[in-house]
Amino acid sequence: MAKLYFHYSTMNAGKSTVLLQASHNYIERGMQTYLMTARFDKRAGAGRIASRIGIGEKADTFEPGEDLFAKIAARLKIGPCACIFIDEAQFLQKEQVWQLARAVDDLKTPIMCYGLRVDFQGELFPGSAALLALADEMREVRTICWCGKKATMVVRQDDNGQVLTTGDQVQIGGNETYVSLCRKHWRKAVKDPAPQR
Repeated sequence: MAKLYFHYSTMNAGKSTVLLQASHNYIERGMQTYLMTARFDKRAGAGRIASRIGIGEKADTFEPGEDLFAKIAARLKIGPCACIFIDEAQFLQKEQVWQLARAVDDLKTPIMCYGLRVDFQGELFPGSAALLALADEMREVRTICWCGKKATMVVRQDDNGQVLTTGDQVQIGGNETYVSLCRKHWRKAVKDPAPQR
């Protein structure tokens, strides 16, 4: 039975590595997959999903306002596809997540989405919020804070390593921009005051 999956984490947890490995497992068994990523994320090159450990694959892209149900239906007309993989799923719009859910239900193709859960201010991305609401299954891809605890938050830093607490929700970057932390050390980094009693 086809399902909509959401694999979420913070930065540098290996989401793209897990996605590429899962796709490879299908291909190794003679099945086809369809990979997509956000068009404006060109860190690995346009239309490419790549991991920090050096592996990568060509992918189709999505952008705001695009009808993903129609895009998936068009891909399925070309030939069989065992699974659809979407990287940078936090950049999906709410309407696009609904389109993915309809594709799972009506086109009977499993879709695995990989993305961040929260931004550098501790707020859900719209795509992630919709996936948390609609996904049939959710799995956390874990990484650790410098203290050894599970990292659930991320801070954004400027060129001098200073933590930023304001700015646009979306800013493409990697290790030079973002650091994953546990909640306690995120609160300390953003100078979160103790709650009032």
